[in-house]
Amino acid sequence: MQHQNTRARQRSSSSDSLERVARLASGSAVVIFSSSSCCMCHAIKRLFSELGVSPMVYELDQDPNGRGMERALYKLLGNSPTVPVVFIGGELIGSMDRVMASHINGTLVPRLKEAGALWL
Repeated sequence: MQHQNTRARQRSSSSDSLERVARLASGSAVVIFSSSSCCMCHAIKRLFSELGVSPMVYELDQDPNGRGMERALYKLLGNSPTVPVVFIGGELIGSMDRVMASHINGTLVPRLKEAGALWL
């Protein structure tokens, strides 16, 4: 019986974390889920800064619910590395590779403008 209660709590916690990620991701034009010691996270934050964007950044390693959100992001990304994870206009863009591909192929800036993160 106790084993079933533990699983039920884990499922509840997982759905709470997923709901929290969705709520936070839609709270700003650009949202980055990050880890303060991650070099790729630093690079992605720097890219947005150089583009003139001020993203909302959530450092998962400094959040009491960070581990749960990290597991939720892992599921959203299809079991790939969890940070950095970028949302633009509430839409999941993905991690570093997706953001950089979008930047290189010229679709990142229009997407940022559409989301209201850039005006020029």
